[in-house]
Amino acid sequence: MFDWSPLVAAFLLGLFSSAHCVGMCGGIMGALSMAIPAEAKARRWWILLFYNVGRIASYSLIGVLAGAMANELAQLGAASWLRWIAGLLLIAMGLYLADWWRGLTHLETAGRYLWAYIQPLGKQLMPVDSVAKATLLGLIWGWLPCGLVYSALAYAMAQGQAANAGMVMLSFGLGTLPSVLATGLIAQQLGKWLRKPQVRWPLAAAIILFGCWTIWGGGHTGHDHSHHGSSNAEVHNHSDAANEHMSHEKMDNSDTNHNSMDHLQMDNSQMDHAHMHHEHMARSQTVSDQIEATSAATSSSVNHQH
Repeated sequence: MFDWSPLVAAFLLGLFSSAHCVGMCGGIMGALSMAIPAEAKARRWWILLFYNVGRIASYSLIGVLAGAMANELAQLGAASWLRWIAGLLLIAMGLYLADWWRGLTHLETAGRYLWAYIQPLGKQLMPVDSVAKATLLGLIWGWLPCGLVYSALAYAMAQGQAANAGMVMLSFGLGTLPSVLATGLIAQQLGKWLRKPQVRWPLAAAIILFGCWTIWGGGHTGHDHSHHGSSNAEVHNHSDAANEHMSHEKMDNSDTNHNSMDHLQMDNSQMDHAHMHHEHMARSQTVSDQIEATSAATSSSVNHQH
């Protein structure tokens, strides 16, 4: 049965991180909305929607690539470590949203080196006056350095497979869609509301709890795998012992059958020889009797003539 819990968790992560999404993408969406030419205002909703379609598609692609790498790491026994890293990054994300600790910015700084090569591609799509340009721009801006995306990506990698990681990132992107899409329309009002501590802190606490749950699940997962591994090894050992026992039984049966066949053949051979010997003696006796009878008859005939 398919496990929907990672997808639901990723969706809620994106939904609860609205404050960060508005801070990171609010300016982009606001600028994109205002930069739409006057003749394309009728397509405003479609342009904003397909910008987000491209952005979420890039998240999914990154998830597939990272999941493929995580699958190789899992083969080396690093699955539990991936979950620990994901949980710690989620906790760091919650602290960042609550403005209690901003250490996650260092991770965003590291991503800017790649972004420096990707960002110039987006400038060639300006002004965004069509759905196609909006989709391509979203595909590019999905690579924008973002601590929230990196935290979600670590959680996706903890799933251990490329397809599952891609689906987790897709769910995460859909969770961010309402706030980012609304930001393009009411950026200032929404940003001011989400910056309130009474809004940010509960959302941050939920993400921190989710990070703790991820770590807790990672510990149990590693324990279960090791237990199953030892059980499987024990089953294989019992299987090998049973196969060896069966082989010895087959060998014993084979030896017994050969011995039985040898004794039977020897007995039959002895019986045949004995039977042949008695038959030969009987025939010899008969021939002797016939010779003696013939000799007696011949002698009697000679004496009668004399």
